[in-house]
Amino acid sequence: METTKIVIIDDHQLFREGVKRILDFETNFNVIAEGDDGIEALDLMEKYMPDVVIMDINMPQMNGVEATQKLVEAYPEAKVIVLSIHDDENYVTHVLKTGARGYLLKDMDADALVDAVKVVAEGGSYLHPKVTHNLVKEYRRLSEGIASGGGVGLAYKQVEIRRPLHLLTRRECEVLQLLADGQSNKTIGETLYISEKTVKNHVSNILQKMNVNDRTQAVIVAIKNGWVEVK
Repeated sequence: METTKIVIIDDHQLFREGVKRILDFETNFNVIAEGDDGIEALDLMEKYMPDVVIMDINMPQMNGVEATQKLVEAYPEAKVIVLSIHDDENYVTHVLKTGARGYLLKDMDADALVDAVKVVAEGGSYLHPKVTHNLVKEYRRLSEGIASGGGVGLAYKQVEIRRPLHLLTRRECEVLQLLADGQSNKTIGETLYISEKTVKNHVSNILQKMNVNDRTQAVIVAIKNGWVEVK
């Protein structure tokens, strides 16, 4: 398996070292450079051409949003994962429009960080589970308002939930619902009394059966089809 080359950009050295330590535990990850400013991110991209750039939002001189936009404009294939404290869906949408492939909250656990790097390196996208939940709630609000004929702002209409048992097993349906609830793999495992590895296997099967690339797409498709309840 090829090594994934990673650059970390964050102006807090202690946090940056913590991220690097987590990634260094993975055999196929190689943190090749670090920086503390958006301007430096552009220089490091040109010098090292990493597979994944992990970018903090709040930095001096040039923030992560501006740096990501400039990075993607100069290198359209650049794969950036943004780190932030903001989980508001409007903020997240704005960041993703700059070309970021991933969005993680800084209270993430180690597994989320590792999963995000793996997914993004392979060409997919990854959102923090809490961010996914907020986005799909907004999607449901907008889509149901339009479907009701009155635009945004109408009360939610009642939707009959039809589990996709023609496609997924009952356990996979349970996991899909918990994904829509914004649960991490660890929390899903604790809820269903199964190991985190088993959860990852279920998620992989769900993505394959639904023919989608990542968890967020799976949840969006599930909402469109009325397969999950958005709480």
